[in-house]
Amino acid sequence: MLANERQVKILNIVNDKKNISVSELKKLLNISESTIRRDLSYLNSQNKLVKVHGGAACVQNFFTAEEADIATKKTLNIEQKKLIGKRAAALIKENDFVYIDAGTTAETMTEYINQKKAVYITNGIETAKKLAQKGFNVNIICGRLKKGTEAIVGGEAVKLIKNYHFTLGFFGTNGINLKTGFTTPDIEEASVKEQAVKNCRNSYILADSDKLNKITAVSFAALESSAIITVKCAETDIFKKRTVILEV
Repeated sequence: MLANERQVKILNIVNDKKNISVSELKKLLNISESTIRRDLSYLNSQNKLVKVHGGAACVQNFFTAEEADIATKKTLNIEQKKLIGKRAAALIKENDFVYIDAGTTAETMTEYINQKKAVYITNGIETAKKLAQKGFNVNIICGRLKKGTEAIVGGEAVKLIKNYHFTLGFFGTNGINLKTGFTTPDIEEASVKEQAVKNCRNSYILADSDKLNKITAVSFAALESSAIITVKCAETDIFKKRTVILEV
């Protein structure tokens, strides 16, 4: 079987089944695993499928322009978010000037933050409330309130962030991908995230395992710009050559 013919067959199978393992492809096509892995790598480089640990998935599974509201997000991957939030909070030291992004994973950090001498800036309504209730020095960015995610966005928010120089920043994301970096579905939220990442000495992306290999509508930072805090899983291996991964 010619390489082009074989790759077309693999792509048709992946698109039909949505997700498939290398071992399943081996049985269906009666070819070696090494050949299948080479073909998957090539098709991945052509953006025709997404190569994942142990197999492949169709591109449509990994791209979305939709975003769940904050109430729905709070019900997802709760234990992962707690582990990630606890690890992130431990990075904050005395006298740090900290930016905390809006979002449920970043918001989870507030349960574990104990540095009262640090100063906190956020564009998240719930994050600001929780930090204030704990007696911390917290300031909220001004701008337009986005109802679905309860984030402050818009030109005024971006303009204000330009004046700040954070020692640390913690950010949520909707997707992490080798080609597109860190992405979010909303243009205005992407602009705020992009500026805040640029103004951080050290920035961290907080991401549960569902975000790995996903792509959403707008890129806000390159992989190399920030370390990633996530749970231990096979999917992190492909990112370790491009950025720092802190696994919990």
